Amino acid sequence: MTDRTASAPSEPDAAVGGPLARPWRWLSIGMFSLIFLAAFEALAVTTVMPIVAADLDGRSLYAVAFSVPLAAGVVGMVIAGNWSDRSGPLPPLLAAAALFVSGLVIAGLAPNMPILVLGRFVHGLGGAAVTVPLYVIVARVYPAAVRARVFAGFAAAWVIPSIIGPAVAGFIAERLDWRWVFLGVIALVVPAGAMMLVPLLRVLDRVQGDPAVAWSGTRIAWAVVAAAAALALGLAKELPEPWRWLTAAAAIGVAILAVRPLVPPGTVRAARGMPATVLMRAIVAGAFFGSEIYLPYLLMERYEFSASLAGAVLTGAGISWAAASWLQGRLGERVSHADAVRIGAALLAVSLLAVLAVAAFSLPPLVAFAAWTLSGAAMGFMYPRFSVSVLEQSRQESQGFNSAALNIGEALGSAIALAITALVASVLGPEAFAAEFLVTAAIAIVGVLLASRVRPRM
Repeated sequence: MTDRTASAPSEPDAAVGGPLARPWRWLSIGMFSLIFLAAFEALAVTTVMPIVAADLDGRSLYAVAFSVPLAAGVVGMVIAGNWSDRSGPLPPLLAAAALFVSGLVIAGLAPNMPILVLGRFVHGLGGAAVTVPLYVIVARVYPAAVRARVFAGFAAAWVIPSIIGPAVAGFIAERLDWRWVFLGVIALVVPAGAMMLVPLLRVLDRVQGDPAVAWSGTRIAWAVVAAAAALALGLAKELPEPWRWLTAAAAIGVAILAVRPLVPPGTVRAARGMPATVLMRAIVAGAFFGSEIYLPYLLMERYEFSASLAGAVLTGAGISWAAASWLQGRLGERVSHADAVRIGAALLAVSLLAVLAVAAFSLPPLVAFAAWTLSGAAMGFMYPRFSVSVLEQSRQESQGFNSAALNIGEALGSAIALAITALVASVLGPEAFAAEFLVTAAIAIVGVLLASRVRPRM
């Protein structure tokens, strides 16, 4: 039986329309603004990282610069989830925002690639922790009928960054300095946070935590172990043969062992229902984001695209992600969560196989653009359903834990996929794009095979 996921809204609230209805208009706008900035930063960094790596002589740390914030995010999300259950979402949200800004400062001022990676670590610790309080706010403030549209709004907040973000980031890196891609975001984070603070304080009674919830030092320790294993996997390629493979295998084993206390029981074995939902998000995130960081690199290295033009290829996926997310929100219960995930997983596998074909056979870059646009639609159609499905199956006292678990799975899945592709590249050479996309396409196919397990037992 589905547990209640939020305090029951008052009857007048329940009768009001979508996320921009009067009771929560400014709260929604503030949250959408934070997602907007996170989207801009993510797409911008993906676009300019080839330039950053060349400028700081850090090509060997290219994939690590992406996997480090994901690994750090595992720790941040566990702490934020525990903190949200205990004290409500406001304190961890403020702390996470401060870490996010600090990481951007470090990365923007980095004199070398290791310092930039450190900045990405701090930025990832805070940036990932921001998402958990936002999920808890959605669960406790918004009526159940509105939540899917809120998550669709989160996806819609990626539209403008997807259109202008990569091109603007490329322009900044080419004409000014890539450092402003990091530092420029800071000026906008503070007003975006302030925009949602006041309306959040007005509903503070509905987002209070439970002081009886204890701090879980054990879970935090396991999160640190999982993050360390992900980082070890990412750095395994620097070791000589055969130690790189032995280290990689051991790191994957430790990561799987460490993540088990951080996710619902049965997640690792894809138990039907919420566990499989958490695992599926990890799988599709690894497939999609593991591909995304190499696509601009492929276009710049092989097709001699400029940074702004290579980044523009990401635009199609951002727009189609938002459009598909809006569509699934409108379809509502006419398409079940399980059906949405099955459709999305299949489309993602097809699109990544097409990207693989571009890398393997040097097909026209227009094929890559079309395929990547399809991959965005696949993600947009199923991604909001992961969040809604997990919240529907969560008790209020476990919303922080389960929201964190969903995002932990995404972070670890992406970090492991990135580390494996980097390991493959270290053996076959830095331009072994076909092998890297083969790894991510294979991950997507695994997702197709497991998608049906998202449906809960009756």
